[in-house]
Amino acid sequence: MKSSEIKTIDEKRVPVIDIKTIKNDGYKKKIAEELFKASTDLGFIYIKNHSIPKKLINNLRIDGFNFFRSPVHNKEEISISDKHRGWLGFGGAKMGDKAKPDLKESFIWGYQYSDGSLPDNHQLRGANKWPDFLPSLKKNALDYFETVNELAKDLLSCFALGLNLDEDFFIKSCSAPLSRASLVYYPNQPKDMGEMQFGVSEHTDFGLLTILCQDSVGGLQIKGLDGEWFYAPPIEGTLIVNVADLLSRWTGGIYKSTPHRVVNSSGKERLSIVMAFDPDPDTLIDSSEIKKIKKTKYEDPITCGDYLIWRFNKAFSYRKR
Repeated sequence: MKSSEIKTIDEKRVPVIDIKTIKNDGYKKKIAEELFKASTDLGFIYIKNHSIPKKLINNLRIDGFNFFRSPVHNKEEISISDKHRGWLGFGGAKMGDKAKPDLKESFIWGYQYSDGSLPDNHQLRGANKWPDFLPSLKKNALDYFETVNELAKDLLSCFALGLNLDEDFFIKSCSAPLSRASLVYYPNQPKDMGEMQFGVSEHTDFGLLTILCQDSVGGLQIKGLDGEWFYAPPIEGTLIVNVADLLSRWTGGIYKSTPHRVVNSSGKERLSIVMAFDPDPDTLIDSSEIKKIKKTKYEDPITCGDYLIWRFNKAFSYRKR
């Protein structure tokens, strides 16, 4: 289907959930019920009143544009490490065997302890890399990570409540998580690149939960349960939350990890801020732990770390060297 033929999704398909009271035990169950309903259908949700300061988002966006607009030789100083930290240039990611490389750049950073030290005992966890020419990026990026990391935990407690599980079921093993955040830059995509070129081609997210902060440009497309593609437009003041593969696998397919992609044909630059929340690498993803629900599928148990390594090895060119 051509991009010009893709419709804009309505709020009945992707609901907007108010999470202002998510830390209030008296209201958390209602939010859990709304998240359950949305995540057993399309798996994509807008959330509002999320408490992430607008100033922090704006400051990080400014840093992001300043970083990506800088000369290539500056960015190359912090090229992607084998721990998946730093700058990943154009062509560095490919979401399918038959897909073209994604038309995007990314800057990636990850979890670090509150004292500034860094866990470095896993293939996908290690030292962050920061550009010397843009000192403000480090503080803004780490502040954003810390804030959204807590939001992810609050949301996952509601995802657990939605299944009548203990609130900490999905987050009890998060002392040194594999969570990572990214600034993702999409240049305008010329029409002569063809219908099969994407900013990010069709994929599902790898881990537990993704929290996306879109800008006003748009371009995100979601694949409905009927196989049709829809635009998920930016809505001022909201974030998008989507179920990722490991959460779907852990719940036996009850929560849906939905295919999506990006096409930036706006004539403008597009910048997204992405938080991928994942637990400790040795966390066992095993749907047999959840005995209270009727599952739609069963997959063999696997650790979070092993699954992510498998997906990363397929998707990122630097891991094939």
